Amino acid sequence: MNLTRRNLLALLGASPAFAQGVATRGIKAQPRGKPSGIPFDARFTDIAQSAGLTKPVIYGGVERKNYIIETIGCGCAFFDYDNDGWLDALILGGTRVSDVPEGATNRLYRNNRDGTFTEVTKEAGLLRTGWASGVCIGDYNNDGFEDVFITYWGQNVLYRNHGDGTFTDVTEKAGLKGNRTRWGSGCTWLDYNRDGYLDLFVSNYLEFDFARAQKPGENINCTYKEIPVNCGPRGLPPGTHSLYRNNRDGTFTDVSSDAGISKVKGTYGMTVVAADFDEDGWPDIYVACDSTNSLLFMNNRDGTFREEGVERGAALSDDGVEQAGMGLGIGDYNLDGHLDIFKTHFTEDTNVLYRNDGKGGFEDVTLSSGLGVETRFTGWGAGIVDLDNDGHPDLFIATGSVYPELEAKLPNAPFKTPRVIFRNLGNGHFEELIETAGSGIGAPHASRGCAFGDFDNDGDLDVLIVNLNEPPSLLRNDLTGGNHWLKVKLVGTKSNRSAIGARVTARYGGKQQTQEVLSQSSFYSTNDRRLHFGLGPATTADLHVYWPSGAAQTFAGLGVSQSIVIQEGVDKVIRAAWPRPS
Repeated sequence: MNLTRRNLLALLGASPAFAQGVATRGIKAQPRGKPSGIPFDARFTDIAQSAGLTKPVIYGGVERKNYIIETIGCGCAFFDYDNDGWLDALILGGTRVSDVPEGATNRLYRNNRDGTFTEVTKEAGLLRTGWASGVCIGDYNNDGFEDVFITYWGQNVLYRNHGDGTFTDVTEKAGLKGNRTRWGSGCTWLDYNRDGYLDLFVSNYLEFDFARAQKPGENINCTYKEIPVNCGPRGLPPGTHSLYRNNRDGTFTDVSSDAGISKVKGTYGMTVVAADFDEDGWPDIYVACDSTNSLLFMNNRDGTFREEGVERGAALSDDGVEQAGMGLGIGDYNLDGHLDIFKTHFTEDTNVLYRNDGKGGFEDVTLSSGLGVETRFTGWGAGIVDLDNDGHPDLFIATGSVYPELEAKLPNAPFKTPRVIFRNLGNGHFEELIETAGSGIGAPHASRGCAFGDFDNDGDLDVLIVNLNEPPSLLRNDLTGGNHWLKVKLVGTKSNRSAIGARVTARYGGKQQTQEVLSQSSFYSTNDRRLHFGLGPATTADLHVYWPSGAAQTFAGLGVSQSIVIQEGVDKVIRAAWPRPS
């Protein structure tokens, strides 16, 4: 037997925390300190109902979930599919094992530019029933319109955007049709070989078959606190991950083996982020993995990758334990110019914050930054995002349990739980906020994926959230105070048109902050591709843009509280004069 750490624990007599399907360290929260007393000017209100986002996200059973496929849920996307300057909303959906209700489908909502949305799923050609997981957005054919890739248990789907409000399923034509049932989970577009065309990475969660699936309580991986629950992920065969190279003619070639991706086995892959973590100009790939070590594929710059998550300190907790990696936030929380990683985990464990040293080496700063005060909730969607525009990125977490049947026997294990904000105090520490950040934060839901973006173009970040077997939430940010902001949309020319992988460093008021254009993050979700910088009281900002092609541009003395467009190779910014809703 291969004597892994997990097998060693089993031989020695694993504790109840390890004798279950989902990894958790079973730890207690750190004591909370005194409130800072610093005002937090952002308030979030769920306006989904009045905005027209009223259809429930069907996903598995309501009172009980007998199979793991019912529990994981799915993501969502904020993206501008019709190029009108206003964010539209794509909400993924699932189905049920039996008695599937009408309306179990993904849903596309067009932004009406007045604070409301209209569903256009059928007209757009996106109706589809199945167990959807993740979504990643990118212009794979460089025609100026954002295309959509959605992962599923079964068959992933690539939708080409025609630019007229409609999409076509081109999965088979593009060479992405699978020949067997796999559980596609996370996905991301990236230009790993820097040829100007977007390639595709897909993580796969585990091997699942209804015909062979065990029932709750059948083994130690099918119980939680001695209560029978759905089985897994431990005890089920892990998936393997895939990389597809863009052939620049609308088709893709599976290069998983040649690139060294498929040789990495034994992990339950979830959310995927592609970003240049070691700042060598080439995109790397980070995969949050459930109940196994997370993965960090470093780009060798020759079409291959090497996996170094453990060596670089981004695979395990600070005490070397596997965690239930689910969602990912990527950003520069401490304003040192490097991209840090925030990863969400299972209940009775802390979410983790990894600080990047700029060379792709990471240090777990979870406890020293104050995140150890919260262990009650299972975290999914995540972001390192500046919610109050003070120039210091905050942390956001969407939460929800996986076991609806627990609450009747364990009142302290609710299925629906609140959202969580850790506001950045600007000194390397965070302060937890729930009810004080608005009714949309404190409201309990079984949430999964979330996306961040300014849907009403008023200069602050709003949040779109998937709730299982309920309508989604749309948290409008009603921001007060005088903080400024700058929103930056990048358009590649020599680089891929979506500018995925482009990096921007903003300098403002004696501070600096780096962001990168990402395809997927949070949990199985896609954020607004426009980079949003809170600037605090600063009245000007300088931008340094580093393109995937290797080109660089600098823009000095930009005015604040505006949205701009920067095109690769063009030295003049364009002010985007999008009208705000009345």
